[in-house]
Amino acid sequence: MNIIDIITKKRDGLTLSDQEIQYMVKNYTNGQIKDYQMSALLMAIYLKGMNDHEATSLALAMRDSGDVIDLSMIKGVKVDKHSTGGVGDKVTLVLGPLLAYFGVKFAKMSGRGLGHTGGTIDKLESIPGFRVELLPNEFIQQVEEIDIAVVGQSGDIAPADKKLYALRDVTATIDSVALIASSIMSKKLASGADAIVLDVKVGRGAFMKTVEEATHLAQVMVNIGRLAGKKMTAILTGMDEPLGHKIGNALEVYEAMETLRGNGPQDLVDVCVEIGAHLLLDAKKETDFAIAKTRLSEVLNNGLAYDIWLRLIKRQGGDLKSIENFESQISPNKVDILANKEGYITDMNTLEIGKAAMLLGSGRQTKEDPILFDVGLHLHKKIGDFVKRNEPLVTMYVQDKGVSEAKEILNNAFTIGQEQRRLKLILKTIK
Repeated sequence: MNIIDIITKKRDGLTLSDQEIQYMVKNYTNGQIKDYQMSALLMAIYLKGMNDHEATSLALAMRDSGDVIDLSMIKGVKVDKHSTGGVGDKVTLVLGPLLAYFGVKFAKMSGRGLGHTGGTIDKLESIPGFRVELLPNEFIQQVEEIDIAVVGQSGDIAPADKKLYALRDVTATIDSVALIASSIMSKKLASGADAIVLDVKVGRGAFMKTVEEATHLAQVMVNIGRLAGKKMTAILTGMDEPLGHKIGNALEVYEAMETLRGNGPQDLVDVCVEIGAHLLLDAKKETDFAIAKTRLSEVLNNGLAYDIWLRLIKRQGGDLKSIENFESQISPNKVDILANKEGYITDMNTLEIGKAAMLLGSGRQTKEDPILFDVGLHLHKKIGDFVKRNEPLVTMYVQDKGVSEAKEILNNAFTIGQEQRRLKLILKTIK
C-alpha cells in the first residue's frame, strides 16, 4: 500500500477501503506522507467526493489519531451538541444547565472561536476565575456529581484533523461536505458522548447558505454518527439574523444568564428547547417530544435551571460575586447606531454584523489574536420589528479598537421597508 496508489484510486473516482484511509491518516499525521501528496489526495476527494462509509472511516481514523475520552464509568446516557457556528450563538451556555436540571449528563468539550466572537470556551473565560481546563478524572467526577461540565478540548483530541484542516485551508479544499462532516464528527466521536444533536446553521450568517447545502451536510454527519454507534439528530436553524440580541463574549454570557432566569429572547429559547427535547428523549428522561418541549419551556420560563448555572460556575472556579453583577464585565463605553428612517426591519446582513463585532475585538481573525471579553453589540431590533427614525438599532460596547470601521458596517447592515416579514427559525429535522 502506498500513497500514490491511493491518490490514483480516488482521482479515478473509486472508493477507498478502510485500510487505505487508516494508512493515509496515520502516515500523514506521523510525517511519512508529505504535504504535496496529501494536497493531491484532498483535491481528488474534493472533486470526486466520498460516500458515507468512506467519510465515517475518515472520521474514525482521525478520532483514533489522538485521545478518545472514555465516559463509560459515568452512569446514564451522556449527551452533547454541536453547532456549525452562527452570530450570537450562545446555546450551550443555556442548554447545559437546562438539561442538567433534568439529571441529563451533559459532558461538553468545546473549542475556541475564529471569526465574529469567541467560542464557548472564550465566552466562559469572560467570567473571572472560571477554569476551562480540568483533568480527565475531574471532568468525569464533576459530571457524575452535578450532571454538567464544560471544558476546552484537549490538545490531543483528533490531531490528524488539526493537521488536515490546516492543509485544506491553504489548498482550496475546505468546501467539501465529506471533509467538513468527517472533521466535525472526528472531534464529536472522540469526546465520548452517547447521543449528539447537531445544530446546522443556514443563511447569510452561516457557512451553509441554503437549506439544500445544509441538509446534505447534516445528513452525512448524522450517518457518520450512526455508523459509529451514536444516537444522532440534526436540526437546521436559520441564521439570516443573529441568535438573540447580544453578540460578544461577556454580552452573550449575560444574555444566557438572563435566559436561564426566565427573561431570554424567544429565538434563543426556541432553539434551546428544540435541541433539549431531542436530548431528553435520547437520555430516556421523556418519551414524548411535545411534552419534553413543554417541560423544558416551563423550566426556562420559571428560572429553575439558574441554580445549576451557579453550581457550574462555582465548581469550575468562577467568581460568584462577579456573576451577581455581571454587567460590570461589559464595557461602559457605548456608541449607538440609529435608524435613518421609519419602517420595519426587512433584512439584515448577519455576516457583516458579525464582522463588526470582530473588528471591535470580540473575535479573532487569526488563532493568535487576543480577544476583548467586554466588547460587542446589543441588537435592539430584529427582522419584522418596527423602528422609528433616529431610534437605536444597535448599541456598540467598545474600547479603542475598530470603532469607526464597525460603525460604518453597521450603518449599512440593516434594510428598512414598509412591509413586515418574520423569519422561520427551525427549518428542518434530520434523524
